[in-house]
Amino acid sequence: MATKAFASSTDLTEKEQRLEVLADGVYALTAEGDPNVGAVEGEDFLVCFEALATPVAARKWLGKLREYTDKRVRYLVLSHYHAVRVLGASAFGAEVIVAHDNTRGLIAERGEQDWVSELGRMPRLFDGPESIPGLTWPTLTFSDAVTIDLGGDRGALELRYLGRGHTEGDLVAWLPRRRILFAGDLVEAQAALYTGDAFHRDWSTSTLDAVAALGAEALVGGRGAVVHGRDAVTAAIGQTRHFLDVMLREVDAVRKRGGALKDAFDAAHAALADDYGNWPIFEHCLPFDVARVWEELSGVQRPTIWTAERDRAVWDQLQS
Repeated sequence: MATKAFASSTDLTEKEQRLEVLADGVYALTAEGDPNVGAVEGEDFLVCFEALATPVAARKWLGKLREYTDKRVRYLVLSHYHAVRVLGASAFGAEVIVAHDNTRGLIAERGEQDWVSELGRMPRLFDGPESIPGLTWPTLTFSDAVTIDLGGDRGALELRYLGRGHTEGDLVAWLPRRRILFAGDLVEAQAALYTGDAFHRDWSTSTLDAVAALGAEALVGGRGAVVHGRDAVTAAIGQTRHFLDVMLREVDAVRKRGGALKDAFDAAHAALADDYGNWPIFEHCLPFDVARVWEELSGVQRPTIWTAERDRAVWDQLQS
């Protein structure tokens, strides 16, 4: 059987973007399974959430946002370190770039490799890659929580670390007054999970428990549509948990019977495809997901760094 086209390298069709006003001064931009971004208005400033892959892509998002508000960007919040989330940061002119302590460490440890890896996997998202000035470095980091006073009667935006999940540095942005949650890639809504840098057992249990405990009534995940209503939020969290649980179950079963990584991939694919196979980036993500589950269950605590060479080797081994 021929190897499938690598990751999302042949996905060159532009996705339709949709800017949604979730509440007064609260915005989300979604794009048919591409990475989501958002913004929250303070009294005289903006907090932007996520930066996209390049300054060119980020400026297009800001152009849409400027149809609603001309407030300056004081804070740019990065949910984690992946290149498609952070390398567009220079376009915002933010006074403060916020991330978790662990995210700063991950940028230093593996940011360069991740940049090259993600450019190879998802070239369409890197609109104008020559516009990237270099790695994005946060100017403010925290370990547990930071609160941003939005001013006037707008309340507060709470940035929280809820535990290891999609990476070891994921944060969420929570608007308790509006009960709106920007969850980053800890939750996806009708989009497959990328878990190549994940801590699956923490994510599927205590971390998602903490997400659910917030009681959000609207949720912006890392990819997919915004979900509205408590039941829909619960369903999105449940879908994310189910995807993780199925991978853990299938890969563990293969390991325990002495099977190989390819056997584990085939078992996970068969178990997930009916429910998730038509969702964005399912085929792209699953080889990298299963490779990380395998090493985690084998006792490798921190994810092995993905390089362009490792990407291709795992892909050729599993997606063939």
